[in-house]
Amino acid sequence: VAYMYALPYEFYEQYSIRRYGFHGISHRYVSRRAAALMGKGKYDVNLITCHLGNGCSITAVKNGRSVDTSMGLTPLEGVAMGTRTGDFDSAILFYLADKGYDMKTLNNLCNKKSGLLGVSGISNDMRNLSKIAEKGSSRAKLAIDIFCYRIRKYIGAYAAVLGTVEAVVFTGGIGENAVGVRDRICSGLDQIGIELDQDKNKSTLRKEGEISTDNSRVRIFVIPTNEEAAIANDTYELALKEYDYGGRKILSGRYRKPEKDSSCPGLHRR
Repeated sequence: VAYMYALPYEFYEQYSIRRYGFHGISHRYVSRRAAALMGKGKYDVNLITCHLGNGCSITAVKNGRSVDTSMGLTPLEGVAMGTRTGDFDSAILFYLADKGYDMKTLNNLCNKKSGLLGVSGISNDMRNLSKIAEKGSSRAKLAIDIFCYRIRKYIGAYAAVLGTVEAVVFTGGIGENAVGVRDRICSGLDQIGIELDQDKNKSTLRKEGEISTDNSRVRIFVIPTNEEAAIANDTYELALKEYDYGGRKILSGRYRKPEKDSSCPGLHRR
């Protein structure tokens, strides 16, 4: 259900139009790291993981597996991002098309000129916007408010999907470093058991740490993502995996001496 769009079913059958999501390696890495920090098995946790950078996605993790995620067929869907719109009424595109905007212009508008950049009219960089907002820019402040509100709304929705949430994880350039953004996102979520510790939050920059209060029902972690390590680990596990070839157990990564290909002299085959 979570990955289907309410479009004619034939589009799914003929064109594979469905929600796929992105940042999967990052979400898996931080969810498994969070499980380790909690002293639990990787399939024994319910989490909400927030990958926040220039591109952003939120994922609901139930029993260690992703059951929903904010991005869809493309990275455009979901929360507001650096230059992408995130969720919005698609009829706006029809309206703008009637005003003379062509498909290429609309595609560029949605992917490269919207989000934090589009609302603020200044920058897609959260660091710059935060400084400018502190100096009194109402549009910079509005862009940040929209960004945080949309993420907070997704966290609430995914809490309903999961039923029980054990931890919220922040990762990505913004998630790992933007103390004020984490504070705004968590503000008001105490009603669903998410309570941020201000001192822990301020002291956790560019490093792993827990930033929830001692009384918070839901733990909050900052975990720097490491997609390269996740890929390397998967490759290592694959190389050690055994396969059954005619009753012979061999490792998938074990080197096999090339054999002569009798059908084509001079060539070898594996």
